[in-house]
Amino acid sequence: MCGIAGYLGALPPDEAAMLLQRMCGAIAHRGPDGQGIHVGRDVGLGHRRLSIIDLSPDGAQPMRNADGTICIAYNGEVFNYLELREMLIARGRRFRTASDTEVVLQLYEEMGPDFVSLLNGDFAFAIWDEGRRRMLLATDRMGVRPLFHTWHRGTFYFASEVKALFQVPGIETGIDPVALDQIFTLWAPIAPRTAFKGISELPPAHVMIVENGETRTHPYWSLAFPEDGETVDTRSEAEVATELRALLEDATRIRLRADVEVGSFLSGGLDSSIVSALAARMAPAGFRSFAVTFEDAEFDESAYQQIMARALGTQHHAIACGPEDIASVFPAVVWHMERPVLRTAPAPLYQLSGLLREQGLKVVLSGEGADEIFAGYDIFKEARIRRFCARQPGSKIRPQLFRKIYPYLSSLQQQTPEYLAAFFGAGVDAPDDPLFSHRPRFRATAGAKMFFSRELREEIGDYDAAEELSSRLPEAFPRWHPLHQAQYIETRFLLPGYILSSQGDRMAMAHGVETRFPFLDHRLVEFAAGIPPGMKLRGLREKHILRAATADLLPSAISKRPKQPYRAPDSASFRGAAATYVEEMLSEQAISAAGLFNPKAATKLLEKSRRGDLRGFRDNAAFVGILSTQLWSREFSSPSRQRSHEPVV
Repeated sequence: MCGIAGYLGALPPDEAAMLLQRMCGAIAHRGPDGQGIHVGRDVGLGHRRLSIIDLSPDGAQPMRNADGTICIAYNGEVFNYLELREMLIARGRRFRTASDTEVVLQLYEEMGPDFVSLLNGDFAFAIWDEGRRRMLLATDRMGVRPLFHTWHRGTFYFASEVKALFQVPGIETGIDPVALDQIFTLWAPIAPRTAFKGISELPPAHVMIVENGETRTHPYWSLAFPEDGETVDTRSEAEVATELRALLEDATRIRLRADVEVGSFLSGGLDSSIVSALAARMAPAGFRSFAVTFEDAEFDESAYQQIMARALGTQHHAIACGPEDIASVFPAVVWHMERPVLRTAPAPLYQLSGLLREQGLKVVLSGEGADEIFAGYDIFKEARIRRFCARQPGSKIRPQLFRKIYPYLSSLQQQTPEYLAAFFGAGVDAPDDPLFSHRPRFRATAGAKMFFSRELREEIGDYDAAEELSSRLPEAFPRWHPLHQAQYIETRFLLPGYILSSQGDRMAMAHGVETRFPFLDHRLVEFAAGIPPGMKLRGLREKHILRAATADLLPSAISKRPKQPYRAPDSASFRGAAATYVEEMLSEQAISAAGLFNPKAATKLLEKSRRGDLRGFRDNAAFVGILSTQLWSREFSSPSRQRSHEPVV
């Protein structure tokens, strides 16, 4: 894992070298093990190294081919690089290093841009082809690794993080109001849009060609599901479970490839427990696991973490996270995320990654992705109940099923059937609405937009973020099973836009830690897409087939445990001494100066927070959203955006 930056355009060589040094310096946290630059004719590549495979100087980047005509700056890992290396050797190629970087470089030489479809990994890279005067950029299938780009005064610039682009003299930007509307509706911008005006993100599974002053972008992979009612796999459940297990084991095995120690996150939930169990079996010399614990029992899962750690015999490490801890790191979290956010959940993961680094680890496995591909989230069950209620409007029995899927929300257990039906929007949305599964979430989140300023509302106009999302759905989408439709929305938008970005890459790489995701191996993702819906969501039992395939790995307390989503205290985190900056950020003067929110409404929200009266989702999302936007504005919409280090509160 690393950080990359570069440009394509006419810059004086001495200025270019200094620029690349500054761009790389702005993302030094991504690669603390070294830095390299390459300056050619009207082109430059920069690299910050986090050495994981081939620790020798031979693996340093930017790396050039034998005759120096092709150069690569590469961020990430290709986990099947050994197999690809053998394929290239069989074709007569020879290697100077043991790195996966050289495998990628030689694959391009051998096959041209089409080689990307052979890669099984998490990556974002840039390849400069001097002979063709062409630059190739590419991102991995699931959106694990970021890549941002912009044009400025006729020159093309790119980087792993936007803050590197701000090292380019003259680049001016502010918040994109449409992106802010998307964040306050969908939780994240819709790629290629970012929070910054004029700066774009290369979407997952895309290749970009920059040539002759123009860019061409196309996808090389897409997530697809069978048509509703189409029988793709006629095998028994046991046979499906057997293949699932084999694929998951292999995905874990190749993600343990490293010349440094690999650990695992262990939240106490099903997914991280499965990954930890498989990895521990493949690490005979011992294995370390890591977790976050919370003071508040509503969020804490430490009892399950201890059960699993004892069962596996891992050397377990945990970091306690309280409200003061979240408040103290939140400004740094926003600086690393480079976008506003509606939840504090990334903050504990920022602290956890810091613990890993303190313990000397650079690589960690995660269970992220299982909920998306095996239908683990409550939103999938919620949509099923809403459809069930719609078939018998007015029923006082059916809405009570909502209590069953949210046992960890004590306040919900006391509500009447009428309240439950109204709260979850049973009967409100048309069953053939392509966004049926997600409409309640979007409505609840969008409620926080009532705090937008009049000027921001006027600038946004009649734009509808949900409708834009709907317009991005594939042509075959209406013909898929409703569960698969919901899975697609979650996997192609929220997963890369929020989970893998704000909670994933940015929090881990803030400390120079690479996170790997066995469940997001594209072979497993494609296989899971073809599994019949009833094997994934059996009644209201989430991830049924995954549980069946891995039951022997886990204690029953873990394997039979219902889903408890990862959450952290939101507005409650900002009442102590560590949150003194909140008063400044949410003052009427500061809100007015930024111009994005209604000052009087935001001040009332702050007063409610001081009293501990922010209890609902809308107000909590609004509070965190406004605070993070104000922090974002301070860091990136003022001269301080040139800063190449975390803010100090």
